[in-house]
Amino acid sequence: MDLIKTNRLTFEYIRRDDEGNVEGITKAVDEVDLDVKQGEFIAILGHNGSGKSTLAKHINAILYPTEGEVYVDSMDTRDETKTWDIRQRAGMVFQNPDNQIIGQVVEEDVGFGCENLGVETKEIWERVEESLKTVGMWAFRKHSPNKLSGGQKQRVSIAGVIAMHPKCIIMDEPTAMLDPNGRYEVIRAARALNDVENMTVILITHYMEEVIHADRVLVMDKGKVVMQGTPREIFSQVEKLKELRLDVPQVTLLAYELKKNGIDIPDGILTIDELTEALKRYAGHI
Repeated sequence: MDLIKTNRLTFEYIRRDDEGNVEGITKAVDEVDLDVKQGEFIAILGHNGSGKSTLAKHINAILYPTEGEVYVDSMDTRDETKTWDIRQRAGMVFQNPDNQIIGQVVEEDVGFGCENLGVETKEIWERVEESLKTVGMWAFRKHSPNKLSGGQKQRVSIAGVIAMHPKCIIMDEPTAMLDPNGRYEVIRAARALNDVENMTVILITHYMEEVIHADRVLVMDKGKVVMQGTPREIFSQVEKLKELRLDVPQVTLLAYELKKNGIDIPDGILTIDELTEALKRYAGHI
């Protein structure tokens, strides 16, 4: 059974001018069908305005479909009696960690969501310890979140979601405001949740290098899913991605340019190690 399923999901919003007059209607998501199984790592790519964040907010029942359906763990997101159950199953991490951190001490902040769910105090502290250790932030449990780096703050935000024991974590451009070290920390934490905890991860990102370990990649444009496949299948189509105004990982682009210039190496190379091995094989056949 699918953990998350959308059927012809469509979301429209009304555009208004400065005086509040209706200018028109825009389809931010346009008849999207999506099936996500427990334990999958799904990455969603697309330029600004492609609809990827709007799609994510439907999975967490922040937005509701104009047409079509969204099911999370078999619950219809339009059923308002199920909203909190849905948000417990599918936790959300946003771009700016400062918007999610409200506690004065890290461990208190991480336990806040559990407290709202009515979890007993003893279990809250057990969950806080478990989740902070999962993201490598247990040593900072007594620190003020305001004194942490961007990457550390984002990991605390992730811990707060994990403590609520969701089946799925949706990460909406969680590294957009971080430096390279912070991005690495957050993506490593996401991969660990998926690999070790078998948690379903839906990652929305602008950074191509962050998706190379995903099980599936979806590419959105003008509200539609226009490409879908493994990272290797997607990044083998460099010209199509360029048409969609998207980049590819730097090593993939380098391999693509080398191949265009006559060096016989495979399509869709994703890592430096893969490129190194391909060049060794090529050199051995010269």
